[in-house]
Amino acid sequence: MPKTMTFDDLKIRVAEQTVDTVLACFVDMQGRLMGKRFHAVNFVETSFEETHCCNYLLATDLEMATPDGYASTSWETGYGDYVMKPDLATIRPVPWLEGTVMVLCDILDHHDHLPVPHSPRAILKKQIARLEALGFEAKMATELEFFLFAQTHDEIRKNGFRSLEPISGYNEDYHILQTTKEEGIMRPIRNHLFDAGLPIENTKGEAEAGQEELNIRYSAALDCADYHSIAKHAVKEIAWQNGHAASFLPKWHKDRVGSSSHVHQSLWKDGEPLFFDKSAKHGMSELMSHYMAGLIAYAPDYTYFLAPYINSYKRFSKGTFAPTKTVWSVDNRTAGFRLCGEGTKGVRVECRIGGSDLNPYLAQAVMLAAGIKGIEDKMELAPATTGDVYEDAKAADIPQTLRAAIVTLRDSAFLREALGDDVVDHYTRAGEWEQEEFDRTVTDWEIARGFERA
Repeated sequence: MPKTMTFDDLKIRVAEQTVDTVLACFVDMQGRLMGKRFHAVNFVETSFEETHCCNYLLATDLEMATPDGYASTSWETGYGDYVMKPDLATIRPVPWLEGTVMVLCDILDHHDHLPVPHSPRAILKKQIARLEALGFEAKMATELEFFLFAQTHDEIRKNGFRSLEPISGYNEDYHILQTTKEEGIMRPIRNHLFDAGLPIENTKGEAEAGQEELNIRYSAALDCADYHSIAKHAVKEIAWQNGHAASFLPKWHKDRVGSSSHVHQSLWKDGEPLFFDKSAKHGMSELMSHYMAGLIAYAPDYTYFLAPYINSYKRFSKGTFAPTKTVWSVDNRTAGFRLCGEGTKGVRVECRIGGSDLNPYLAQAVMLAAGIKGIEDKMELAPATTGDVYEDAKAADIPQTLRAAIVTLRDSAFLREALGDDVVDHYTRAGEWEQEEFDRTVTDWEIARGFERA
């Protein structure tokens, strides 16, 4: 297994002058890496203890706007500082950038040095701690799907995001010939990320022209989220270095399938998988049944964290492998939740609802919270569904719009208990702002449809 660097390793590299830059990063509400580039000497002498950032960075949107309505920060309170506290266990080389290493930071309150409750990493850590108090450890894995385009992000932006051309001309799902043509990008992605300490499994072509998938081996929940965010950032940078754009937009064209981020999950104790019971149906333990029951029952409550933007909901369309129903099945890709590894120690549940734009810390946290609720309340799991779930009229729907998901988030007593009112209100406001910004926008579709004919 690949390994990260220790702080002592970093000091040696700095003394040898093979490392001159330290990226001190934290994850924002959107799952992006934000932070500073330190001269490595300064970092190992002083800044390894802490640095600072503006508190608006956890109350902004994709455009880095400063919406009103947040209790945690505002113009009235003057936009003060947060503490960025480096987690020295996350130091790792960044092989695609010369002389550079990275460290992930936790966000703390500037005055009392306590974790900021709505920080994505803090939200996930809270649910991990709840799980540990029950005697369990979560193992999770996320799949990263994205599109590669023939041009760079800058070229595409200057062209008004029109006439987008994928890097390939046809569906490349599992296609070795077409993906060979893309190895100039994908091979560095695999190798650089492995050398950065991520347990990379593989890449493959996905079910559309120019669509790729990156798979990272299952790991402890916090590591999984860290790996996801680092990998997503690296994919964009390495594609840019090779003259192409990588996009994690879930649905970039109405006639193309979307990009997802499936999340696999199971519970363990002392190195043993607790979801497996060889004497039970499907090999599913009673614990797994309770966990899955909570996961499914509260899916409408937490859908916002799996689909946080207007575009996220364009992906939910039957016949595209993107689910529309909150039911489970055995190895059936039309359901929102799929039982994988039936009858083996690798038995696990895969949530297929999340899009490629999810924040892994938030998505994993709310699913763990739902699973914990299922365990605590000994919830009963309904029988598996079979056949084409898209056509199952009895199955409950996933919220089909951001507006609907905001309502289920705001009104969720379960999430308010698990995350806290302040956190739920914070992310409800984020969703509202996204909706308000879209509602103000006049789209190209509206103009073309009604300019002459309305």
